[in-house]
Amino acid sequence: MQVLTVHGPAVLSGSVEVRGAKNSVLKLMAATLLAPGRSVITNVPRILDVSIMCELLGRLGCGIDYDPEAGTVAIDVPEEAGIQADYELVRAMRASISVLGPLTGRMHAAHVALPGGDAIGSRGLDLHKAGLELLGATVHLDHGYFIAEAPDGLRGADIHLAFPSVGATENLVMAATLAEGRTVIENAAREPEIVDICRMLVAMGARISGIGTSTLTVDGVARLQPVEHRCVGDRIVAGTWAFAAAITGGDLTVEGASLDLLPIVVDKLRDAGAEVADCDTDNPGGAFRVRGTERPRSIRVSTLPFPGFPTDLQPFVIALNAVADGVGLLTENLFEARWRFVNELARLGAEVSIDGNHALITGVPQLSGAEVEASDIRAGAGLVLAGLAATGQTQISGVDHIDRGYEYFVEKLQALGAQVERVEKPDLLDFDRP
Repeated sequence: MQVLTVHGPAVLSGSVEVRGAKNSVLKLMAATLLAPGRSVITNVPRILDVSIMCELLGRLGCGIDYDPEAGTVAIDVPEEAGIQADYELVRAMRASISVLGPLTGRMHAAHVALPGGDAIGSRGLDLHKAGLELLGATVHLDHGYFIAEAPDGLRGADIHLAFPSVGATENLVMAATLAEGRTVIENAAREPEIVDICRMLVAMGARISGIGTSTLTVDGVARLQPVEHRCVGDRIVAGTWAFAAAITGGDLTVEGASLDLLPIVVDKLRDAGAEVADCDTDNPGGAFRVRGTERPRSIRVSTLPFPGFPTDLQPFVIALNAVADGVGLLTENLFEARWRFVNELARLGAEVSIDGNHALITGVPQLSGAEVEASDIRAGAGLVLAGLAATGQTQISGVDHIDRGYEYFVEKLQALGAQVERVEKPDLLDFDRP
């Protein structure tokens, strides 16, 4: 069993590079299924989820040429792609559900196992199902598979999402690109990753208007073309490093992401006492600098869909408040099971009380190292940052979660001055171990 050991306290300083967004690149890879031929995606992060998506697309008949060091993935899509995404892969990564829209749109059928992924709460597929049915597909569950079929192809429809779901918006806009007629998606998600996907689809020949707004209009076309596309920078990873500077009182320059991707996050960091400023750079993704104070001030945050505060940065808000001067408040409006992170943070000495979807955090001058376990990608990174603000050694298990969302996380932390290492630890529950 691999674990991360963190020796604190530490003050991070230096420059760190951010590559493409996990929450975008996986969907861009799925979108290539809409166009037979060779598509190339650049600025691809070296993370486990990209490898899983490569394997999934390979089993659908695509040729894959993935260069993790160069940050490129080339996908050769056949005229007749497979339509079944097996549980073996889908269970490991919820983003696998994003092949549903492209396969239903082009192949007129998709059999996708119900997804797994992070343990952060219920995320049903009702909006995906309702939207595809309005587009003319028949949808049902059979032996653990989400099955959508449209033998005569999809047709345009007016769709109003009850909630601005990112996943449903992505699947429906991809499916609608090849549907007959016009599709209007109201209350669509507006995240930068949605904008990135829509821009790639337009480059492929799709006709989409309203990009970046809550109403997307898609006029279906007969065929799309393969394309080369650069993935947008990862705002969640960029936000992670920004909070790392604020939590440790450090000074970090984050390259590869723009402050435009993090509007309300910047405001909250400044409320905590950090200095945040754009940097002049040749990096096509942009750059910014965050300088923390000796001890941050507590902040109040409510998670909401974009342009609100992203739920994926919630653990870092709690970690910051745990060592801040004052009493902070976090209201989680999207995923209830993210509170599992709080239970682990309490092992480090954090004072957090939960009431419904609210977390009240009373800052303490110093956390203390302990053994903790990551339950999802962001919780894992949040525990690492908390360990950097603690005295002594913190040991984090569940490292595979962190690997799914952060490339070279340990190496980058080491380059910034942290004492962090990945070590092998015997599994005490392995009864076959001598």
